[in-house]
Amino acid sequence: MRTTFIAIVALGAWLVAAPLVAHHAFSSEFDINKPLKLTGTLTKWEMINPHSWFHMDVKQSDGTVVPWLVEGGSPNQLIRLGVTKNTLKAGTEFTIEGYQARDGTNKAVGRNFILSDGSRYLFGGSAPGAGGADK
Repeated sequence: MRTTFIAIVALGAWLVAAPLVAHHAFSSEFDINKPLKLTGTLTKWEMINPHSWFHMDVKQSDGTVVPWLVEGGSPNQLIRLGVTKNTLKAGTEFTIEGYQARDGTNKAVGRNFILSDGSRYLFGGSAPGAGGADK
């Protein structure tokens, strides 16, 4: 009985601590010295915790299309910044400003994005100036 109780307490402590360990700081995954600006088309938007993910296709000067994955803030954070599912729909062309992943892959964290009509929105999340932790 005592062993079962200890196992349940240990499991509960792990379940509480795991999300905290899994969450990362900006500098652990992204490089402030690798700012980027990408213009492309939204292919998919995942509003999931703890980060949202914007999938976009970026057309290169030679005509090839390169998929990018851009991290944004949590759904709650984006909604508070005025970004909802109605703001961006699949097929929308937009420009993001952010920072590339340290490993050089086609992954970034967004600071803000600009729609074709000039509307500018913050991404939320961990990027400096994104309206997240530094707000």
